Amino acid sequence: MNVFIVGAGVSGLIAAFELERSGNTPIILEASDRVGGRIATDLHEGFLLDRGFQVLLTAYPEARRYLDYDALKLKYFSPGAKILNPGSSYTISDPMRNPSRLIGMILSKVGSLSDKLKIRKLNLELTKMSVDEIFDTPSTTTLSFLRNYGFSDKIINNFFKPFFSGIFLENELSTSSRMFKFVFKMFGEGHAAIPEGGMGEIANYLRNKLNHTEIRLNTPVASVEGPKITLQNGEVIDAEKVIVTCRPDLVIDQLKGQFSSNRSVYNVYFSLEKSFLIQPLIALVSDGKFLINNLVFMTDISKSYSTNGKALLSVSVTKPVANEDSLVDLIKIELEALSGINAEFFKHIKTYKIEDALPEVDDMKANLPFTNSKLNDHVFLAGDYMLNGSINAAMTSGRKAAEAVLLSTQNPL
Repeated sequence: MNVFIVGAGVSGLIAAFELERSGNTPIILEASDRVGGRIATDLHEGFLLDRGFQVLLTAYPEARRYLDYDALKLKYFSPGAKILNPGSSYTISDPMRNPSRLIGMILSKVGSLSDKLKIRKLNLELTKMSVDEIFDTPSTTTLSFLRNYGFSDKIINNFFKPFFSGIFLENELSTSSRMFKFVFKMFGEGHAAIPEGGMGEIANYLRNKLNHTEIRLNTPVASVEGPKITLQNGEVIDAEKVIVTCRPDLVIDQLKGQFSSNRSVYNVYFSLEKSFLIQPLIALVSDGKFLINNLVFMTDISKSYSTNGKALLSVSVTKPVANEDSLVDLIKIELEALSGINAEFFKHIKTYKIEDALPEVDDMKANLPFTNSKLNDHVFLAGDYMLNGSINAAMTSGRKAAEAVLLSTQNPL
């Protein structure tokens, strides 16, 4: 069967893998010079720079299906987070995983004792629910859910807002409560981790699982119309089946105007002589006047992120930036206020402005019937925008698209 896949992101690689397993030899058309889509790691000035701060949640069902965690040499974050504010900081931990920190968690300023008991209660409730059950619950905003659950404004502002704003890439916690509960469950049942050699190793691992797939890099697609694929260089390709894994409105005329713009984020990297956190933790900034949402010393998690002995600091900014030219200087001033280290010691390495960091999804789901992947007899769709913004969803959609293609060759859908 002549199957072409538009896009070599996670969805496209998974679709190709599933097609291979059924005896097919798909061809992937990728616009860029690499595989991985939004998952990428650059080597720059002796540092490994992920394009956007990302983590792998090891409890993701699809990640467990397709990835070998030992082969990726995962490095793990400690459960919890560090809350940073000018002149003060404190750590919140998961005492169920580290009982020695129980007293510290009870006494921490993140919220009331009632808030901490509610976190434990919510964790237990979600443990008993399947992922599908979570996504079948009524959807409200995350902020409304937290308030209705009884959490205080203190813990919402000190922890939930900065932590989940960094995940959802929006600052009002307007994301569906379904997604919040799913992510909360994943953190409770597994760990946040990164491959030793950067997040891009996930894409490399998936590519290396392909033995009979041709990947054509630097091959941008201009349009897909039925079984015909037109490349930007004018070449026309005839295909029996096409799986489109990029945003389909970019290449399919009939879908133009039907998708919202993706969420964006600034990811700014600095080097420092050594980490001022000295823990494998994400640090959150709860002061709403700051641009910085979160920061992580990647070298505290994996030493391989630096080959020159310097510490690598990743800073994420989810708020709108009025003047990009002054962004680095403003971040340095904030870093000095948070750490007490003079701003001049933070050496700027690189800034990524990631326009398509996460898709906007109104009706978030965990799964979809493979029939939903079919646009017409020749064209099938995949991508996390069909479910929710996550690696897990990207993998699910790729698998479902491949299943739909295979079934369509046996029986019309």
